[in-house]
Amino acid sequence: MSKLSMTRRAFTKLSAITAAAVATTSAVGTTALAESPDAASSTTGETKRVRSCCRGCGKMECGVWVIVENGRAIRTEGDESAFQSMGNHCSKGQASLQAAYHPDRLYYPMKRTNARGEDDPGWVRISWDEAMSTIAQKMQECIDRYGGETVFGLSGTSRIWGMMAYGALGQLTGSPNMCIPWQVCKGPRFFATALNSMMQASWMETVGRPKVYTSWGTGPELSNYDDACRTVVDVAEKADTHIIVDPRLTNLGKEADVWLHLRPGTDGAMIMGWLNVLINNELYDDLFAKKWTNGPFLVCNDVEPSGFEDYRFTRGTYEVKTRLLKESDLKEDGDPHKFMVWDNLNNRMTYFDAGTGLWEGETWTPPTAGHEGMQEHLIPGVSQGWVPDPTPFNPEIDPALFGEFEVTLKDGRTSMVKPVWEYFVERVSEYTPEKVAEITGVPAETIEQAALTHMTRIDPSTGYGNGGIQYQLAIEHSCNAIAMVRAMDTYIGLTGNWDVPAGHRGGTQGDFVFKAGLGAVAPGIPNISADQFNKMVGIDDYPLLGWWQGWADDASVWKAVETGEPYPLKFGWSSTGDFMCMSNSLQKWQAFPNVDFFVTQDLWKTPTAGMSDILLPAQHWLETDCPRLSQGPSGGEGATVRAIEPPADTLHDIEITTRIFREMGVQWGPDDNKWPNRIENLDIMLNTGRNGDPITWEEYKEDFEKNGWKDCKVIAPDTWGTYRRYETGMMPLKAFGDKNALEEFAKPGFGTPTRKMEIWNTRIETFMPDDEEDFLPTYKEPPLSPIADPEMCEKYPYIATTGRRIPTYFHSEHRQLPWCRELWPAPRVEINPADAEELGIQQGDWVWIENDQGKIRQTADLYHGIDKGVVNLEHQWWFPEFDQADKGFDLCGCNCLVTTGKGYQDRISGTSYLRAYPVKIYKATPENSPFGNPVPCDKNGNEIIHDASDPRLKEWLPNYEMHDEEA
Repeated sequence: MSKLSMTRRAFTKLSAITAAAVATTSAVGTTALAESPDAASSTTGETKRVRSCCRGCGKMECGVWVIVENGRAIRTEGDESAFQSMGNHCSKGQASLQAAYHPDRLYYPMKRTNARGEDDPGWVRISWDEAMSTIAQKMQECIDRYGGETVFGLSGTSRIWGMMAYGALGQLTGSPNMCIPWQVCKGPRFFATALNSMMQASWMETVGRPKVYTSWGTGPELSNYDDACRTVVDVAEKADTHIIVDPRLTNLGKEADVWLHLRPGTDGAMIMGWLNVLINNELYDDLFAKKWTNGPFLVCNDVEPSGFEDYRFTRGTYEVKTRLLKESDLKEDGDPHKFMVWDNLNNRMTYFDAGTGLWEGETWTPPTAGHEGMQEHLIPGVSQGWVPDPTPFNPEIDPALFGEFEVTLKDGRTSMVKPVWEYFVERVSEYTPEKVAEITGVPAETIEQAALTHMTRIDPSTGYGNGGIQYQLAIEHSCNAIAMVRAMDTYIGLTGNWDVPAGHRGGTQGDFVFKAGLGAVAPGIPNISADQFNKMVGIDDYPLLGWWQGWADDASVWKAVETGEPYPLKFGWSSTGDFMCMSNSLQKWQAFPNVDFFVTQDLWKTPTAGMSDILLPAQHWLETDCPRLSQGPSGGEGATVRAIEPPADTLHDIEITTRIFREMGVQWGPDDNKWPNRIENLDIMLNTGRNGDPITWEEYKEDFEKNGWKDCKVIAPDTWGTYRRYETGMMPLKAFGDKNALEEFAKPGFGTPTRKMEIWNTRIETFMPDDEEDFLPTYKEPPLSPIADPEMCEKYPYIATTGRRIPTYFHSEHRQLPWCRELWPAPRVEINPADAEELGIQQGDWVWIENDQGKIRQTADLYHGIDKGVVNLEHQWWFPEFDQADKGFDLCGCNCLVTTGKGYQDRISGTSYLRAYPVKIYKATPENSPFGNPVPCDKNGNEIIHDASDPRLKEWLPNYEMHDEEA
């Protein structure tokens, strides 16, 4: 691999060619649809402005104004009160008008009349009563015949209200088999940080304005979580140094000072290399390492793993089993919560008590010494927050990080023990910059330069680091997700960037704490039991899912659909879900006929809908209400507010969920109101764990419309306005949402069994005792990389990456919105011009991308910002213009090329192998293409829309009359 890693000077020549190329084969029309007379239908009359939260993508909470004239939305624009988005409003959000008034939306419940698998499902309109009674009957038949666990669910990014499969469907049926995109998008980061320190600690407070802005495996200038688009561009521009770690040059990346252009899938090696530089240069925070990690805890290889009862993540308990030395290993009546440490200062053994969160002899009160944050360039009016000073040991001790010590065990044997830190340093020492350079293709000197720039504090007077690392989902997709994130989280802690300004803080805490989502969990009934959850398919292959309880492994679920092993899955419900988002899409489509009955709840007739028996029409964000906290650390509290009346016979997702509970005779609400309506559910959401007096949705909405977005540092000063919450006792510690764990608040520490950031992970040790390599952060090659499988890579010589953000699309969404599709009409594969020349490929050519799983077509986009030997595919393409049931997902969808199964997934979380796999690429010609046409076609030979002049785009322009039609 050639070494394209470079500094800003080397960007000068390259930056001139980084504008997006037009990857189409035909001329573009001269008048954009957004400029045409049909772009918005408006008349003079009553006009109002509705303040809301855009959900044009599934991630960032951008504040917007919706301009409504005579009851119709005619325009959306940014809201100046939304400090977290700086009034930004992107192309996806502005195109929301076209989605709300789209002629092809689902407007009524529908049922299939033709056999599943036929190209024409034969949809006919039915009533909600018929839809619900049919679904309830089929669901109950499945439960009675096969058991509740044979129901499975799919979900999408949900907008936080399309949440049926995130929990409620399991409560309704007793099934643990829920496939949600969380498994491949932020979920592994949450899983890993929950193991290591605190769930969601992967999220960086970018709005806190880091002095060194580091973007790792993401394109936040186009789309991301809370901190994206204009916000991130401004942050990068004002930072002292801007670093990018990415296989391809992103839009914003060309402005960076340092670019680490690594081989796809080697991010884990890179962060291990940064840890090597950190430790060898002794730049780590020594007090944090000794007081807040389990680095000083002693490892005893001569004892049987043992411990104490701890919480699973959402329900139930388990027994911690660890070889970390405890008082109970040294004496018969010893406490297993007391972890032993050697005190260099007093030359004796001491302990940390995980039961109390205190060191031997320590008394604790929340710290009072500290200072206001010292960040430059904050948005005017945004609070700095309060930063407690690091507290010293009291009484004074000096836990040993290095050394070997003799102990006498309770059975009289002697044993030599060493601190976790010594094992950690030994592991990290393997990843010198030179070794990492061999793995990643980035020069050793560039690796060291970037690492030192990030970890060397520019202003030590702040008492904290230069800022966190905005690392995102790219690192989750090459089978090393959990280990990579654990290494990253440990690095963040050791560099002084954990829960500090511009550091890693987790999800925003505000006036209310019900962040799981509207409709995700029925508040009136228990969750399914831990025993029932342990019936989940795939749990034998991924045992830590039994602790995490966040999802069922997608590949294991679809294997059960296909084979009936370990038991069949017979009833499915998709709540805005998508079978194309992880593992192998084509294999899942082929398994679909084994499902007896399937329901899809959505806005559109998607490929998933094409295998469904009943379709349920949901409402668009312009038509819905919902309170909203920033899901990341942006610190905003606001709302999505209904701006226009919903069309025809659609329902809000929470109404759909509550209605099926009622039809099944299962309580939803937390009191005598068993099945609350939409507004009553909003009231429940607002008042769950509320800080302050009860409030109704109408009161909340009125305040939001009048006063705009709130700064959560101001309204939640203890849980969000204060940093270093592991010092103050305000860190969410143990189980997520477990009422029995509320006592764990108001104690110092982290959300782990040891109450420390766990460099040695006791949960992995407990659930995967034979996988000793994973007790510590580590790196493993992607299973089909040139190093791991050179024979396969000789056959398929290009490394495929994918998943980049596109300005007009969000994953599989918006392909039917004419404003978006005319700008980006066809899928593109980025290829280095030198590779293209060797292959005889020119800009805009249709090309085949193939491996042993199958082949697809995309258009060639020649791009110098990607290395020779690497290609960048676009994901989740389907074609709404096709009438056939599958909507042509297999023509261009790169997840049809994904290898699935144990050994080709993350070994802890099961996350799919979506990037860094081998392919070959060659030109599509009339001779090697169906219908003699290199352009992908439907089953009748009709081409996809692939240029902006296609007249079919105009057929998708808004239909206001259809939207306004009475049910």
